Amino acid sequence: MEHFTYQTFPVFTTPRLELRQLVPEDARDVFRFRSNEEVGRYLSRPLEESLSGCRDFIENIIEGIRKKELYYWAIALPSGPVMGTICLWNLSFKDLTAEIGYELHPDFQKQGFMQEAIEAILQYAFETMKLQRIEAYLQTGNRASVRLLERNGFKFLKKVGDEEKFAEEADMQLVAYVLEAAR
Repeated sequence: MEHFTYQTFPVFTTPRLELRQLVPEDARDVFRFRSNEEVGRYLSRPLEESLSGCRDFIENIIEGIRKKELYYWAIALPSGPVMGTICLWNLSFKDLTAEIGYELHPDFQKQGFMQEAIEAILQYAFETMKLQRIEAYLQTGNRASVRLLERNGFKFLKKVGDEEKFAEEADMQLVAYVLEAAR
C-alpha cells in the first residue's frame, strides 16, 4: 500500500465522545488546553499564547490533513466543547507506521475519555489503515500516559538518547513505546 486514502475525513463516535476534524471555530476550546500549564508540562512544545496562534495551529492541521501528512481528531462531547486532541502523524505508508500523540484538558482527565479515544483510533489505524506499528514518545514522568499506553498493549521500546529523534529535548528524559499489529 503506497498511500492510504479516504473519501471524507473519518469521524468516530464512542459511547461518550465524538472524534472529528478540528475546525477554525474550535480555536477557543483548543486554546484552553494548549495554553494550560498542566497539559504543557509533558509536551515538547511551548504553551500557546494567543487565540490567533490557535487559529494558525488549526489551519496548519487542516492543511496537513489535506496533504494526507497526518490524521488529527478533536475529542469532544456530542454538542459539547473540544476537550483535547488525538493524532496519527509521522506516517510512513511505505513501512505502514505512525506515531500517536494526544492531549486532554485537566477538567476531563481521569474520566476514561482518552481511553475511549485511543481505542477508536487504534482500531482505525490497524483495521482500516492497515498500519503495522504505532510508536509513542513521552516523558518518563508522565505516569498517566504510560499507564494509558500499557493498558492498550503498548510495550516499552527504549529511552530516547541525545543522538535520536528529540536531541534538542534530551533533558526531558523521553521514552518510546510501541504497539505492533496483531499477526
